[in-house]
Amino acid sequence: MIAKSMLLVWTVLCLAGCIINTSPAGPLQYDSFHLDRDRSEVVKVNLNMGAGKLQVGSGTEKLLQAYFTYNAPPWRKPTVKYEAGTLTIDQGKNDHVNFNPGQAKYEWDLRFNRETALDFGVNCGAGEAQLDLGSLNLRSVNVQMGVGSLNLDLRGRPQHDYNVHIQGGIGEATVRLPAGAGVYASANGGIGEIKARGLTKQGDHWENDAYATAKVKVRVDVQGGIGSITLIGDTD
Repeated sequence: MIAKSMLLVWTVLCLAGCIINTSPAGPLQYDSFHLDRDRSEVVKVNLNMGAGKLQVGSGTEKLLQAYFTYNAPPWRKPTVKYEAGTLTIDQGKNDHVNFNPGQAKYEWDLRFNRETALDFGVNCGAGEAQLDLGSLNLRSVNVQMGVGSLNLDLRGRPQHDYNVHIQGGIGEATVRLPAGAGVYASANGGIGEIKARGLTKQGDHWENDAYATAKVKVRVDVQGGIGSITLIGDTD
């Protein structure tokens, strides 16, 4: 799957007019970064990855613990900025791609604190995104995907309402929804195929069994391009 995603990246870059030179990728490099918690009540997270593999989860007492792996010469360690409750991690832009896409590796492994309230934003141009966000303290989730696959796992027991917006592109998206909340999900906008499991169709949207009486509700809105979406209601 990784090789296929990187070939998709290569295709997108070709269409964008970038210069392609299929020389071998460089040796693997590893970097890490951590950010301590502060007094911000809510942190706005902006993740901007042009191409690669993005993995997000929990499991740190710090606000952020990040690990970066890469071997494509133009794609260096991303920039990390934090100021006044806003955290931005940015891959940056590169006009020249001088590696063999089948050998390229570019990965972010990001772990966030479970207690800090997060407005979570992801902009991923091409590749794979595995977002295990269900154990985080979410206030909102906004995901923009270009070419590739998205696996968004929201399973957990949220303590307050939040909204999820997904803008999809060419590829596949799977969204796993929490059982510990009422779920309202809608999907439209040219999506090739929509599958829903563990949810009941109600007119132009889907609901889980808990929606009518739940004190906490999660609303999911998917706007797609060419691709498919699978919505899975947790029944635990």
